[in-house]
Amino acid sequence: MIIVVPARGGSKRIPLKNIADLAGKPLLAYTVKAAIDAAVAANIYVSTEDERIAEVARELGAKVIVRPAAFASDSASTESVLLHALDELQASDEADEWVMTLPPTSPLRSAQTIRRFASLAESALPTVDCVMSVTENRSDFWRFMPDGSFGRLFPDQPRRQQDRAPLFEENSAIYLTRVSALRRSGSILGQHAQCVPISREEGLDINTVEDLRLAAALLQAGYSGTDSPV
Repeated sequence: MIIVVPARGGSKRIPLKNIADLAGKPLLAYTVKAAIDAAVAANIYVSTEDERIAEVARELGAKVIVRPAAFASDSASTESVLLHALDELQASDEADEWVMTLPPTSPLRSAQTIRRFASLAESALPTVDCVMSVTENRSDFWRFMPDGSFGRLFPDQPRRQQDRAPLFEENSAIYLTRVSALRRSGSILGQHAQCVPISREEGLDINTVEDLRLAAALLQAGYSGTDSPV
């Protein structure tokens, strides 16, 4: 299994977000440490175009794949970054059936959960191209209707939250993708994805300063990771 941590330097809302301070450590440190502790891959690769991020990654014990600037823009896809990394590794005779993508923006994702996902690669049906993390959500969603009014997305859902059928939100914490399916489809999801719920904390995706503050508060309160969905 190959693990790739995509960590570009061009974040707008939080400058250099991927190495922003979180409870005294760079954000990237949490993902690299969890990946190393999970012990499911010989090497952890951080893909970045930014030398400051690359330096931090090396200090943390990860290997670095320097990506071209074209794959570090706001419009660059995760798939383009993965394919570039896989091509670079294939050129050095390192290849595998599965690639695990661990964005550094999910710092509360645990080593135990990474191991659990890695084990699913061994038992996945041949038709499964991707195993991805999701978060359960029982909210009552509303949307704009054609006449401009608001309407419930699922009008037949029970009013009590505990009585509703759960929905599942893609949280971007973990993607485990067959390399052949990624190359064939051009999608990290392949054509047939299997969803695995994880806890809301592990699925926390850092996009804003407020997200960083929430993660810091959880860490300072003693949060140490769990693989139990909530």
